[in-house]
Formats: sequence, C-alpha cells, structure tokens
Amino acid sequence: MHSTLNRAQGVFGFFTTVALFVAGLAALSVFLYPTDDVTSSVKLRDVKVTKGRPHYYSTRKEEYAAMKFDLDADLTPLFNWNTKQLFVYVYATYPSDSTNPTTSAPSHSVIWDTIIPAPESPYSFNALRERFFPSASSANKKRSTKKTSSSSKTASKKGSEPGKLRLRDQRAKYSIGDVSGKMAERENVTLSVGWNVQPWVGALWWAPKTGGAMRTKGDVGTSRAFGLPALKGRNVGTGTASASATAGAV
Repeated sequence: MHSTLNRAQGVFGFFTTVALFVAGLAALSVFLYPTDDVTSSVKLRDVKVTKGRPHYYSTRKEEYAAMKFDLDADLTPLFNWNTKQLFVYVYATYPSDSTNPTTSAPSHSVIWDTIIPAPESPYSFNALRERFFPSASSANKKRSTKKTSSSSKTASKKGSEPGKLRLRDQRAKYSIGDVSGKMAERENVTLSVGWNVQPWVGALWWAPKTGGAMRTKGDVGTSRAFGLPALKGRNVGTGTASASATAGAV
C-alpha cells in the first residue's frame, strides 16, 4: 500500500509532466502562424543637434541629436493565441567613429519604443470572472477607468487593430549621443524598425537582422541614409529621407 505522501507525489509528478508537455506544444504552435505579411516603414521628418546635458544625471555637456519621424507598420500577423505582448521600437544606426565612418563599426541607439498588449481572450481569467461574477468585476472597472481612458488615447494613435501603427511627426522619446560627446555633422545615419514578440510560453522572437537566433519573417522598414546637421542646426528630412521596406531573412 502506498502512503498518502507517495500518492500525492505521484499525482504532482504526473501533473507537472502533462503541464510541461502542453507548454511545449503551445510553444511549437507559433510555427503554424506565418509572419511573411508583416510590413513596416519609417521616414525621417526632422532632426536637430544641440549641446547640453541630455539627462538630468549627466555630469558634462555634450552634443546630442533629437529626431521626429513618421512610422507605418502592420504587425498584426505577429499576434496569435500564444502572444502576450509586442515590444516595438525604432532605432538609429550611425558610424561609431565620425573620422573614419567607412571602417568603423556601426552604433545602434533606440530613439522610440512602445508595448502593444495582445487582445484579451474571451476565455481569460478576467473575462470569465466578468461573465460569471459581474458584481465583483464592476468594482475593478471603476478602478481602471482612468487607466482605460489614458490607454484609449494611445490606442487611437496606434490604430483600431492591435499591431497597426500610423504615427505622424512623432517625437523621439530618447535622444542619441556618443561617448566622444560629438554628434554634429555625422553622416550615414539611418532609422530602422524592430520588434520583439513576447509569448505566454516559449522563446522570444525578434525582428529580422536584430536580437537573438529566434527571428520572425517580414519586411523591416529602414529609412534612407541622412546626415546630422551642424551644432544648433536642423535638417528637415521630408525630402532627404524616405522609408524603404527592406525584406528580412529569418
């Protein structure tokens, strides 16, 4: 006869085995959702270089560039039933050495990012609680009124469907700088779009040409190369930088 402890251990071991097996199937199910139709494009609108303290914790003054851009992206194929949220970002690529831009390694700096949560499933815990216990969920609705109103404004900018972005004259969240403190008149600067798919179960998936080994398919938007203006100068990129979709490989 097995004791109660032995039976509990057997049940727990069987439960963990089944849970790991189901989690493995969920992680592999993303291969059933192709991402070839992902498109994105980015276009420079304005860039200026100033000298000062780009952050409140900066100890010295340095040159940094602030940009504005247009972004169009259709990332809806990246959403499936195993997608928790999508991290989208725009990054600038420029030569790390301004004196020798042809042979120096490129530097990458993120200038803008956002998180797009996946639509709530009708079988999620919150949806089921609202269906069967409406009185308990009504209190949570009142608490989340302010949060919903603020997120609705952000969603209106991004588009009605999750994953569709259409931004015009968007100001960059982060300025770009260099360890040398010099950014003015730097050539061969480009803007690119990247993303990171964060699933409920499984590995993280990155945009082509970025991140780790697990990469999605789709077109990565890259702007035309442009140059940074002189100090306290401004370069309006309407005619100098336009978006061009570059096909990415897995």
